[in-house]
Amino acid sequence: MQLFELVIGLLLAGAALAALARRVGLPYPALLALAGAGLALVPGTPTVMLDPELALALFIAPVLLDAAFDTSPRDLRENWRPVASLALIAVVLTVAAVALTVHLLVPEVPWAAAIALGAIVAPPDAAAAIAVLRQLQPPHRLLVILEGESLFNDASALLIYRLAVGVAMGGAAIGWEAVPMLLVVSVGSIVLGLVLSRITRLVTPRIHDVATSVIVQFVGTFGVWLLAEALHLSGILTMVVYAMAVARAAPMLIPARIRIPSYAVWEVAVFVLNVLAFILVGLQLKPILATLGRAEVVTYLGTTAMVCLVVILIRVLWVMRDDLACRLLRRSSAGGRCGTTGNAAVVAWCGMRGTVSLAAALALPAGFPRRDLVLFIAFGVVVGTLVIQGLTLRPLMRWLGLEQDDAVDREVRLARQETTRAAAAAMDGPGNGSDISRLLRQIYESRLAGAGPENSAGSAGEILRRAVTAQRRRLVELRDDGTIGDDAFHRVEEDLDWAELNSEALRRQE
Repeated sequence: MQLFELVIGLLLAGAALAALARRVGLPYPALLALAGAGLALVPGTPTVMLDPELALALFIAPVLLDAAFDTSPRDLRENWRPVASLALIAVVLTVAAVALTVHLLVPEVPWAAAIALGAIVAPPDAAAAIAVLRQLQPPHRLLVILEGESLFNDASALLIYRLAVGVAMGGAAIGWEAVPMLLVVSVGSIVLGLVLSRITRLVTPRIHDVATSVIVQFVGTFGVWLLAEALHLSGILTMVVYAMAVARAAPMLIPARIRIPSYAVWEVAVFVLNVLAFILVGLQLKPILATLGRAEVVTYLGTTAMVCLVVILIRVLWVMRDDLACRLLRRSSAGGRCGTTGNAAVVAWCGMRGTVSLAAALALPAGFPRRDLVLFIAFGVVVGTLVIQGLTLRPLMRWLGLEQDDAVDREVRLARQETTRAAAAAMDGPGNGSDISRLLRQIYESRLAGAGPENSAGSAGEILRRAVTAQRRRLVELRDDGTIGDDAFHRVEEDLDWAELNSEALRRQE
């Protein structure tokens, strides 16, 4: 009961911290990190040990699906070079640098354990950075790179993590013979994600109840992860492919009355999982701190500070090197030109670690070599990067004076114009001679001319439903042919969802 009361209180505190973070323009994970660190020092708090096998599925699967669902394949294709550079090369360099640093400072830490720690702290979490950046309207390409990196760096880091943990727990040494296995795992994960997305697309239209739909979504998310793990594939890669494939078909399969509440539930669930991750790590650090002597505390803190410095420097050096190489070689990752040095500086500084690192640390088996040290360092790096980089990102953006980017706004305007044109064309169906049909046509045509209001009353539900369906179909076409990206798509989709709900209400009244 004590633990339950503590969790309820801390969830409420987490909501308050998130509200404070939005008010002052800070990433809320930074405040959660400080709260988690403080929790480890509070006397009387209970000790909690989470089942290691549960940690990755519980904390990573829903968060990853939520992020992958909104990712734009078009934008990823246009920016694949910087995304791949950060998600693959930067991760490997960070793992190697952290492992070397830890082994030099604490020689008794086995190489496999040091590599596992490197894999834990290697993948940055873009959520904290994007929470700040979206308030400042940076160039859209910058957000695309960070979001794309956060999807795929988890997969590369956790593949290394799994191999290193296996070796540390007594498995055979891993060498070049692991390369074919990694290829099989990668291909198998992609195929499994696509197959499961097809099954989901067959089941989804048959569910008409909100509660049932939300439950099936969560059960399906965990089911995808657990099945991939049971088949010894990559849960992360499977989840990314699955979510992106389902997102392509979801707009035409899920009605608005289900999509709107389910989006709200997912937003709350992701927030709660972030809060719980910091709470659980803080509670697990408490007994570790209680057993440390003064000399060990100095060692732990010194090693944590050096590892935190290393992960920040590696990212900064790699991103700025990549930016310099782009200019010297006059090559480009998108649009035939290199990004600005200011953009590169922001990407370099957006290296905050978050929920994935915490979940990977919590997932370490009980008998893992120097588990206490690895968990301490991992949490210290998360706190350090969130505080150092998270609290200085906004001032950095203002100092660089990056221009606001209206790329998504332009696509939104185009999408609204095209969908309104489709709605006007839909008035040619049954009932086109009625007064209501003529009124709707006038409204849509006036919107195209820029002279009409954004909403209206007095329309018949069935005619309005037909117009919204035509708009939605046209919106999906614009996204699928690459005219607009997913950011613009989701903004206009929200407008259509509310219009669809209005049409259903009118139909019930008729």
